[in-house]
Amino acid sequence: MAIPPRRSDRPDREACKPGFLLVLSAIFVLSGVFFVIGSNSSSASDSNPSSSSRSAFSLKNLPLHVVHRHRALLAVGDSAKSRLDLIRKQAHDHAAIASAYASYARKLKLESSRQVRLFADLARNFSILLADHRSIRVDEPSVVRFEREVKDRIRGARQLIADAKESFDNQLKIQKLKDAIFAINERLASAKKQGAFSSLIAAKSIPKPLHCLTMRLMTERIANPARYDDTGSPRPELEDPNLFHYAIFSDNVLAASVVVNSAVRNAKEPWKHVFHVVTDRMNLGAMQVMFKLKNYNGAHVEVRAIEEYKFLNASYVPVLRQLESANLQRFYFENKLENATKDTTNMKFRNPKYLSMLNHLRFYLPEMYPKLHRILFLDDDIVVQRDLTLLWKIDMDGKVNGAVETCFGSFHRYAQYMNFSHPLIRERFNPNACGWAYGMNFFDLDAWRREKCTEEYHYWQNLNENRTLWKLGTLPPGLITFYSTTKPLDKSWHVLGLGYNPGISKEEIDNAAVVHFNGNFKPWLDIAIAQFRPLWIKYVDQDMEAIKLCNFAF
Repeated sequence: MAIPPRRSDRPDREACKPGFLLVLSAIFVLSGVFFVIGSNSSSASDSNPSSSSRSAFSLKNLPLHVVHRHRALLAVGDSAKSRLDLIRKQAHDHAAIASAYASYARKLKLESSRQVRLFADLARNFSILLADHRSIRVDEPSVVRFEREVKDRIRGARQLIADAKESFDNQLKIQKLKDAIFAINERLASAKKQGAFSSLIAAKSIPKPLHCLTMRLMTERIANPARYDDTGSPRPELEDPNLFHYAIFSDNVLAASVVVNSAVRNAKEPWKHVFHVVTDRMNLGAMQVMFKLKNYNGAHVEVRAIEEYKFLNASYVPVLRQLESANLQRFYFENKLENATKDTTNMKFRNPKYLSMLNHLRFYLPEMYPKLHRILFLDDDIVVQRDLTLLWKIDMDGKVNGAVETCFGSFHRYAQYMNFSHPLIRERFNPNACGWAYGMNFFDLDAWRREKCTEEYHYWQNLNENRTLWKLGTLPPGLITFYSTTKPLDKSWHVLGLGYNPGISKEEIDNAAVVHFNGNFKPWLDIAIAQFRPLWIKYVDQDMEAIKLCNFAF
């Protein structure tokens, strides 16, 4: 028997349609009176104790308002005519209910072509039944047969209404939708997190062909040590301030070679260009072989290991000292709940590249090259598309760093990179100041020495030992160090985003002097953005034997 819904389960009054109100009122009628029909025709007789006990047992399980209605109906009398009138009333009520459901289904435009038909057929069946028994004989056998037929139809009506409840109960539908949306959002968040983690693993792992290339070049270095020995008298062109000098810091042999290849091929006078490649000791031999096997049209290439710069030690360099601290080691290596990766931002800043001194080497250019006045810093994931010598003719207006600004609207401003809730940051910097890009930076080393930028970098790096001023990385301390000493360059010098943004226009790329594959989709990886990868592949030495043997997918 249907029990009236709790107040909290009823739809809001504003949401109720007139047809639905009719349905609800009819259900109340149905819930009270159907009990009488379900009783035996002789259940009201006081002479039948078993019937009386069944009636009493049923009544005490009913809501109070239904019990009152039942007792009132019993009081009408037990004659055949009274019962017949009651049965007809029940049939009329259920016909009205079926009609109301059919009408409401039409308004809701449910998948209800089927439900509309079922309710309409049900209402029609009740009408036919009543029409057929309009002149029924008022005797016990006829009333019993009529009661049985009505009872069968009422049972079918109640089953149909129960099956259709989800389609008509707005509150239930809303709750189901909310549950579905919540479950989908949970799955989406989990998929995003897993995708970001997988992307990070793919981006920072060394592909098998790249590892193969390094091993083959090292094998060549070990087999022919004299051919690749760089010891001897220093080459004067490496310190000649009248030439065009580039700094490239990388442990990726293939990527570094592409940077040099692209710059040389697009240079009008290659013999005036000097490339200072710095790597770690593990990749030094492979780098030496890579740049000795080819003639760069007279361009000069110097390959050195970071360990050769003796001034780079823990007593002088804050990053090296911090890397030895137990606090930073716990941050990176202890598997505790507070160190768990909770979002993609934490994944990014736990990237092992931020532990590499090769990334922080850019803050020591004046000390690494004391006889130079200007130098162009290039990341190893860039491709040069134009002659860059015009950069040396730019008037730097006394500024230290020439860079392309990256802010637009509210994006890539200082507030995104630093913790402006810290009083030191809040007092010294403007949160709306425009950020700029690392990757192609033209440095005036004389102005650098004059402004004491390295000392400024050390000051802030020491303050950030507990990572309270900014997250790990080199861009935030760069923005701080060169806060008031950066000259904006025209955006055509440096176009970014080829490692994460497939929407960069062809026109913008064609007009760029340098394109930068910053992001996870590096061009030497299988996950690279397909339409941008040929820009990088065209400068790979695909005729080199070691590259052929390592099965790169070019």
